[in-house]
Amino acid sequence: LVEINEAFAPVVLAWLKETGADPGRVNVNGGAIALGHPLGATGARLMTTLLHELERTGGRYGLQTMCEGGGQANVTIVERL
Repeated sequence: LVEINEAFAPVVLAWLKETGADPGRVNVNGGAIALGHPLGATGARLMTTLLHELERTGGRYGLQTMCEGGGQANVTIVERL
């Protein structure tokens, strides 16, 4: 399961093309454009969505990433125990 903050829609498309990831596992409940992109709350929204979806599906791993501007980004990998 992957949650990507895509303030600009092409970000996710470029990431999918570059990594070859399964699009069916990315932003499965909608991304920032569909769900809203509140300033200062993006990380909390992404992590909450990721954790709830892992619990709902019984998934084991999740990856959250978001743009920080200026070409920088961070990633958090979560394992559901």
